[in-house]
Amino acid sequence: MKLLVTGGAGFIGSNFIRYWLRNHPGDFIINVDKLTYAGNRSNLDGLPAAHEFRQADICDPSVSEFMKGADCVVHFAAESHVDRSIDAAEVFVQTNVLGTQRLLEAARRERVSLFIQIGTDEVYGALGESGEFTEQTPLQANSPYSASKAAADLLARSYFHTFGLPVIITRCTNNYGPYQHPEKFIPLMTTNALQDKPIPVYGKGAQIREWIHVEDHCRGLEQVIRRGRPGEIYNLGSGHRMNNLQVAETILKLLGKPSSLIRFVADRPGHDFRYAVDSSKARRDLGWRHEVEWEAGLRQTVDWYRENHAWVAAVRGDTYDKYYSRVYEKRDQFLNKL
Repeated sequence: MKLLVTGGAGFIGSNFIRYWLRNHPGDFIINVDKLTYAGNRSNLDGLPAAHEFRQADICDPSVSEFMKGADCVVHFAAESHVDRSIDAAEVFVQTNVLGTQRLLEAARRERVSLFIQIGTDEVYGALGESGEFTEQTPLQANSPYSASKAAADLLARSYFHTFGLPVIITRCTNNYGPYQHPEKFIPLMTTNALQDKPIPVYGKGAQIREWIHVEDHCRGLEQVIRRGRPGEIYNLGSGHRMNNLQVAETILKLLGKPSSLIRFVADRPGHDFRYAVDSSKARRDLGWRHEVEWEAGLRQTVDWYRENHAWVAAVRGDTYDKYYSRVYEKRDQFLNKL
């Protein structure tokens, strides 16, 4: 099988390529990535010859040339950080909405057999103290990021119903694991703590997220490709739910660092309180469930960042430092200390 993977130099995309070629050595992958700040060629080091990288923007109509002969498109490429969407929403609309439409149209013209739209549970909005998102939960996106992803999902759905393009939408919970950019929560907490720097926690750290190891997400996508039904949506989650403060405290314990490194900073605008998904449909219809338990997965992830300081140093730099200062250090005075 020939797969076209978009955003394959990013966190989840690169992990998916590694997973797929390890488990399907006879397949071939074309990886299209624009290489923004979140795309990293070093994430692809050591991949076999069955992987071909092409630097390109999915918003460029010429991306259709990479569709030729593809059996399946796995569309990861997206602007994905909520804080950045608050600062500059337009690029999220451009990449996540227009880029997705360009890919869908190219897939339609090339008669691609399967198009996997990689979504997010954030399109459902926020939960209170209880409940779970199901595939039937109405979309109530609360950030420019999640709104752009909701629009992309709706476009994907429209191409199935209007044109018959075989589209499947997946909506996964928060991922963690190796190769994730240090701006994201777990690598941010880990890399700061490793350098004995303050680790910023929004508000009082009460926001609750459901965490899944990226390897389990890749296993889920494998089953979606093998067994999923076009036109369907599949939620993928682990059931591992905890608040941000608990996650930060656990990382500090794993690293042997003091809780005094935690700093509470002013909360971001419109911060969703709680996410949790019902994954029973994927378990029932696809025969999939998560395999990596939270404690083991987090320890493995923390160890990866500890052992790959050169990768972290290369990803961080002046541009990252300026972004970090704007988002955390200059947003407000630190509110208080644990």
